[in-house]
Amino acid sequence: MGSSQLNNRTNKDLRKERDQHIPRGPFNVTSVFAQKALNATITDVEGRDYIDFAGGIGVMAVGHSHPRVVQAAQEQAAAFSHTCFHVVMYEAYVELARRMNQIAPGNFPKKTMFANSGAEAVENAVKIARYSTGRNAVISFADGFHGRTLLTMSLTSKIMPYKKGFGPFAPETYQLPYAYCYRCPLNLQYPGCDVKCADLLTTAFKNYVDPDDVAAVIAEPVLGEGGFVVPPPEYFPRIKKTCEEHGIYFISDEVQAGFGRTGKMFAIENWDVAPDLISSAKSLAAGYPLSAITGRAEAMDSPHVGGLGGTYGGNPVACQAALTVLDIIEGEGLLARSLSIGERLKQAFREMQQDLSVIGDIRGLGAMVGMELVTNPETREPAPDLTKALVARATEKGLIMISAGTYGNVIRPLMPLTIEDDLLEQGLGIIKEALTEVAAEAGLT
Repeated sequence: MGSSQLNNRTNKDLRKERDQHIPRGPFNVTSVFAQKALNATITDVEGRDYIDFAGGIGVMAVGHSHPRVVQAAQEQAAAFSHTCFHVVMYEAYVELARRMNQIAPGNFPKKTMFANSGAEAVENAVKIARYSTGRNAVISFADGFHGRTLLTMSLTSKIMPYKKGFGPFAPETYQLPYAYCYRCPLNLQYPGCDVKCADLLTTAFKNYVDPDDVAAVIAEPVLGEGGFVVPPPEYFPRIKKTCEEHGIYFISDEVQAGFGRTGKMFAIENWDVAPDLISSAKSLAAGYPLSAITGRAEAMDSPHVGGLGGTYGGNPVACQAALTVLDIIEGEGLLARSLSIGERLKQAFREMQQDLSVIGDIRGLGAMVGMELVTNPETREPAPDLTKALVARATEKGLIMISAGTYGNVIRPLMPLTIEDDLLEQGLGIIKEALTEVAAEAGLT
C-alpha cells in the first residue's frame, strides 16, 4: 500500500491493520495514530488534537518538530545520511563528542562514543567498565530499568512485562533494593533512618559478590520506569564513595532522566556526584535514534581498536539534531523552564491531593515529577487499575500520558519542556477531571 492510500484512514482502521501485521509484544498505550505533531500537540489521522504529556517517553524535551531541529536534519540528509563513522568519518560526530565531554560532570578528561539506543549505551558502558577494570560483575538496583537486550534486561528488575519468559539471563549481575522512601525496603523513615539503604551495597560485598570482582555499579539517578523515585540527598554520595573505596566504576544511567528533565543537564548533578561513565539517549537528539557513552578518558580508551562500535552509531543526521538540541536547551533556557514546570506540577498535584485520597505520594526533581496512586493512603496499597483507567480517560479527553512504577500505579508526566503555559494548564485540568471521575467510579473518593 502506497503512502497516498494511507490518507483518510481512521484510528480504528489502522488499529485493525496494526493488529494484523504487527505482533502483540510491542505494547500500545493508546489506539491513536499520529498524523503530525508540533511542540506539545499531536494531531491524529482523524484531525483531533491531543496535548502531549508523554513526549515519546521522555524523548521530545525540545518539542515535536522544532524548526531548528527540522532544518538541521534536512540539511544534513541532503548532504549525506550515512557513511558509517568507522569507514568515513564526519565532523558532526567529533563536535558532538567534544560538547558531551564538556558538559558532563567531573573535573577530569573525558571521551564520548555514540550508539543508537539507551540499551546500547548501557551495554557499551558495562563493556568499557569490564574491560578497564578486568572484572565481570555488575550491580544494579530494584525498580530500575536499563533496557530490553539480554544484558540490560538482566540489569532490569521488573519481571512483567520485561523479563517474563525471556531467560536465562546474563550472569554476574546482582540487584540491591533502591532508596524508595515511600516504600522503604527496610521499613524505616527518612531522615531518622540515616539512609541505611546506602549501606546495602557494603552488605552485598559480604553476602553476594566479592567487591574485587565488581566492575561497575549502575543506577538511574531518578527512576524512570520505576516510578520517578528520587533518593535522599545523602544516597548517591555514599554509593559513589563505596565504589571509590573498592575501585568500582559508578555508571549513571541518564537515558530518561538526562538532558534537562530534572533541571540539570544530567540528573546526577543534583547530588554533586561525578560518575565514571554516563549513558545517555532519549532527549539527546529530539527523536532521532542516538545514544551516548561518556566517561573517563582512560576508561573509554581501554578497549582495543575495533572493540567498540556499530554500523549506525552516531548517524550524521542524528548528530546534527543533537547539536541543535544542545543549542536549544541552552539558548531557550530549558533548564530553568524544567524547574518552573516541576513547581507547577507539584503545586497542581498537591491541590488535587487535598480532594483525592487516592494520591499517595508526589515526588520529583525539576519537571520529572511523579504522582503515585493508591487505594488506601494508610496502607499505601497500589492502585494499578485506577491508574490504567486514568490514562484511558485522559486520552478520551484529549491528553496523552503514560504510567510507570513497579506496581503500574504512578503517573509520569514527560511533556516537552517547551510546552506552552496554556497547554500545561489544560493538561493538568484534564488530569484532575479524569482522576475525579475514575476515582468516584471505583468507589475511591
